[in-house]
Amino acid sequence: MHQSPHDPFVRVRGAREHNLKGVDVDVPRDVLAVFTGVSGSGKSSLAFGTIYAEAQRRYFESVAPYARRLIHQVGAPKVGEITGLPPAVSLQQRRAAPTSRSSVGTVTNLSNSLRMLFSRAGEYPPGAERLDSDAFSPNTAAGACPRCHGLGQVHDTSEELLVPDPSLSVRAGAIAAWPGAWQGKNLRDILDALGYDVDRPWRELPAEQRQWILFTDEQPVVTVHPVRDADRIQRPYQGTYTSARRYVLKTFSDTKSPTLRKKAERFLASAPCPDCGGSRLRPEALAVTFGGRTIAELASLPLTDLAELLDGGSETARVLTGDLKSRITPVVELGLGYLSLDRSTPTLSAGELQRLRLATQLRSGLFGVVYVLDEPSAGLHPADTEALLTVLERLKAAGNSVFVVEHHLEVVRGADWLVDVGPGAGEHGGRVLYSGPPAELASVEESATAAFLFDEAPGPAREVREPRGWLKIGPVSRHNLREVTAEFPLGAFTAVTGVSGSGKSTLIGELTEELEGVDRLVRVDQRPIGRTPRSNLATYTGLFDVVRKVFAATDAAREHGYGVGRFSFNVAGGRCETCQGEGFVSVELLFLPSTYAPCPDCGGARYNPETLRVAYRGRNIAEVLDLTVEAAAEFFADVPAAARSLGTLLDVGLGYLRLGQPATELSGGEAQRIKLASELQRGRRGHTLYLLDEPTTGLHPADVEVLMDRLHGLVDAGHTVVVVEHDMTVVAGADWVIDLGPGGGDQGGRIVAAGPPQRVARARDSATAPYLARVLP
Repeated sequence: MHQSPHDPFVRVRGAREHNLKGVDVDVPRDVLAVFTGVSGSGKSSLAFGTIYAEAQRRYFESVAPYARRLIHQVGAPKVGEITGLPPAVSLQQRRAAPTSRSSVGTVTNLSNSLRMLFSRAGEYPPGAERLDSDAFSPNTAAGACPRCHGLGQVHDTSEELLVPDPSLSVRAGAIAAWPGAWQGKNLRDILDALGYDVDRPWRELPAEQRQWILFTDEQPVVTVHPVRDADRIQRPYQGTYTSARRYVLKTFSDTKSPTLRKKAERFLASAPCPDCGGSRLRPEALAVTFGGRTIAELASLPLTDLAELLDGGSETARVLTGDLKSRITPVVELGLGYLSLDRSTPTLSAGELQRLRLATQLRSGLFGVVYVLDEPSAGLHPADTEALLTVLERLKAAGNSVFVVEHHLEVVRGADWLVDVGPGAGEHGGRVLYSGPPAELASVEESATAAFLFDEAPGPAREVREPRGWLKIGPVSRHNLREVTAEFPLGAFTAVTGVSGSGKSTLIGELTEELEGVDRLVRVDQRPIGRTPRSNLATYTGLFDVVRKVFAATDAAREHGYGVGRFSFNVAGGRCETCQGEGFVSVELLFLPSTYAPCPDCGGARYNPETLRVAYRGRNIAEVLDLTVEAAAEFFADVPAAARSLGTLLDVGLGYLRLGQPATELSGGEAQRIKLASELQRGRRGHTLYLLDEPTTGLHPADVEVLMDRLHGLVDAGHTVVVVEHDMTVVAGADWVIDLGPGGGDQGGRIVAAGPPQRVARARDSATAPYLARVLP
């Protein structure tokens, strides 16, 4: 392969990551290249798992070996060779670790600039000394309010929370916040020894006694003479008293157990910190103003309003406000002007987070790099997608290559180059069907993308269902919703639409099981089905229990006395102890990335040799876990419990996944469809309300059709489905549409239009109407 030093292509040879079958592909640099294909076809494996991973590996090769040990490195991808590859920057849809200290300001670095502005150009009270920029951050010791440690909220408790039923006595369990078992008995015995009446109803105890029992900070030590069963030894012991409040606060702050923490949380109420009023900062920092406002006041404004207020006086102020405005511009361009700097990261959608990172990159002014983006249009209203394409064009115009994994047809149509991977998913995919200019994809018969890309005719008209009744919610005032009331039809398919930040998720968050007309409520979101490789498709859906029972019922298992537990790789007994049932062992290579090698004893099978000798229809348990859903459906066709579970997974288009595929390898869209499938396999009793937040995110139009068939099937069976959705083909097929807006943040939060799709498409103020009208017949 002789090439000139100025070869304009990134050339990939022999890529075998995940399901890629020795892929060879050439992608030009300095273009907007879009990688398409059905969900699970291998496009992310090519763009992220191969091209980006190799670029990152090469960069780390240039870092000093000592420094390399401190960086989390991705291992080398399985690829023959890649030439012409520039440095790469990846912007993935990963969820940031949800810490309440991370905010829009910290993700975009805008907070740093604002703090510098207050430090260097703020108006200080007379005689006050200048503060360093750190003193304006709630995340540093210099700036955090001492009372709430910079969180803005304080947790405390009350008698009503600690003692929900005052008719009970202490011995009968009046203090619900205390621990159970012997520890709770111990505290009751200590109170008794201290001379308190533990058999009298709580409400009859004097107020000062109740106050001391629940809230004292004293920890007296007394000798306790426990009353035990007659056959047990009666030994006195020294017991230390802990009040209910002290116990709850200590558990909440110190415990490592999520269950105990959750229990403690039930007895706590959070309120804005009385010292800083929720601003999270020390009084010294709040005394400094800019344009008559404190840093906390500016940080709580939508970015569009903040930009208007930034007009500096002094030369220093002008330099700093100019910098801030230039950083805010790309964020507003990407349709995120409604966000404020203090908005915490966990409250953002994955799409909003990715666009914030994209805005930061626009500002960085890098040149000659490959940007690899993972569905930047996810969670975007069609009106915002046009702005996104402008931003991608600007990255390209600055001398960069932009490689995008994408399903949104408008983004695909805006590409200079298409790489279509397929034809199917999993083992039916992993081949590059086409690589070239978009127009020529039309001639590729195998491509599932071509069928949708060139067919812009509206779908057939659907008969709108008559509702059986109505669910009424409101008036709701939360986030940006102000006194909003809404009605959702029962026994129908409702789509909730609106631009990003208009209040859609907040509105459907108000639908609860307490509402009249809801027998059962099922929320299906895109959160992972597990955070470790031990969690997989089979364990989540309950299919693994069925498979283990089948193996335990074989003659060989009975002969050896093997029960169901023997066939689990999560517990000692049947698993391989060398790798503890993981199937691989981690090999530390110091300054090279840790590499995972198949376990030397079980070879990756996860089980010990004795367990693997038990076969069912010629396959052992490890071989069964390696089957795809499609193959397993044939293999277990006559096992009703397994067949039902596998049938629902096939129905939502997941036939390509392996039963033992780790949860960590699944995309958000796959996780959501697995949750939907495990709901569908349950024998449904009575009416169910299904809530789905953007179910088509991460799905190819071909997969969207499969999913919509299932959801409409649920409505035909008498259930109610409500989706938050930006895909106009889905909205056009709904019975009822509730459109929020007209804008995001403060400009949104009201219902602009509600009714059947045809009616909403004619609404005047609606940002959704023109896009919906295009796809309606």
